[in-house]
Amino acid sequence: MTPRAPARLTHLQADSVSTDMSSHSSALVATPTRAERRSWLRVAGWFSAAVAAVAMLGLVAHLLGSPELPPAHTLTQALRHNVTEVAAIVIFTMTYVAIALGKFPGLRLDRTGAALAGAACMVLAGVLPLKEAYQAIDFNTITLLLGMMIVVANLRLSGLFRLLSAWVATHARHPVILLSAVALISGFFSAFLVNDTICLALTPLVLDIALLLKRNPVPYLLAVAMASNVGSTATITGNPQNIIIGSLSHIPYATFASALAPVATVGLLFTIATIALIFRTEFWTTAALQAQPMRTRANYPLVAKSVLIALGMVVGFFLGLPPAGVAIVAGVLMLFTRRVKSEKVYAEVDWPLLVMFAGLFIVVAGLEKTVLSPHVIASVGALHLEHLPILGGLTALLSNIVSNVPAVLVLKPFVGQLPDPQRAWLVVAMASTLAGNFTLVGSVANLIVVQRARAQGVEIGFWTYFKVGAPLTVLTLLIGMLWL
Repeated sequence: MTPRAPARLTHLQADSVSTDMSSHSSALVATPTRAERRSWLRVAGWFSAAVAAVAMLGLVAHLLGSPELPPAHTLTQALRHNVTEVAAIVIFTMTYVAIALGKFPGLRLDRTGAALAGAACMVLAGVLPLKEAYQAIDFNTITLLLGMMIVVANLRLSGLFRLLSAWVATHARHPVILLSAVALISGFFSAFLVNDTICLALTPLVLDIALLLKRNPVPYLLAVAMASNVGSTATITGNPQNIIIGSLSHIPYATFASALAPVATVGLLFTIATIALIFRTEFWTTAALQAQPMRTRANYPLVAKSVLIALGMVVGFFLGLPPAGVAIVAGVLMLFTRRVKSEKVYAEVDWPLLVMFAGLFIVVAGLEKTVLSPHVIASVGALHLEHLPILGGLTALLSNIVSNVPAVLVLKPFVGQLPDPQRAWLVVAMASTLAGNFTLVGSVANLIVVQRARAQGVEIGFWTYFKVGAPLTVLTLLIGMLWL
């Protein structure tokens, strides 16, 4: 396709494109008609009433069941248990429905708001006391994510990614070489740094390179997203779901990388080959690219400092130091500078994502406490999740329905009960990450690339993505299953 001339944005406008999951997802949905809005509002009203009623019943049962009210205490024990269990199921279901849809039907409540509302309802309905709700939040995961976001923000603000882009634009002599360079850079950095932030940094730069060299930007943008997903499979710090799995499973960083880095490496090669095969008119050519110099701005002292701290952080990970502690220390060291205002760094942090994680931890903990009894967990064992293809297939399916992070959290109680939990967690990490390439809305990285490209006048359609992403997902999942 030939894109229309890009509408140039100011730096402030470009950086204002939100990384929040819901805003990316909702941008892909057509504006509803008035009749559809009225229908959604009616549905939302009933859903809201149901949630409120269950929450109130839980609260009343909690109060009446208090030992300070002896006459009611005996009568309400059974009711209290049943209502609390129903409340947990309804709250969990409504939260995950909102996450799957990208927003709460009929309202402007996004995924972050849905997770936060679900957590509050779990406490209000008496499913979890406030103290247990606080304890349910995995602060190692939150801390590790925050530290990584600060590190990547400094790498981006220093101009490192602009320097890499300029080098690629100057030295790539053929479209396949350009595609390979884009995929390998995206995959390599996503292996060690959170992939969503890498997509934020690379998308506008890759788009500039493609337009400068007079190439179709779509396949190169697909390479950014898909290689980012595949590359992030390699380590614990590659993406949010791997960070959660690393915290839950306590798998050492080096052990995790030695198991999944080969899958990511082969997957990157398949990513390049699949895109080149689908977009034959773009890559099956003997015409050479004309080197084009790019104007770059970089703060070289800040580049050197950021790279050194990032390398030290990765070394700390492989030495077996606590990842959360290493990441937050690296982030704090990045803040000690006279060259970049702290406010600019904070603006790069995806705060809604951190809030959403905290809310999801509480929602899943509430369901686990009231519903997922040993008997229920044993019943789920009838699915034979110890067979890795079944576990991997279920993980990939859930990841495409409710997104990968919620899928990992809901699988947590069952994976820990399997005969080989470490191997099972590695399968979940591999499948939940690679499944993100299946559709356009399969991962946040995809949505970031699409939204940033659209802001500069380049459209990536659902089917354009799917014809590459679907076969690539199947191939990489098969490779991962065979390897593990």
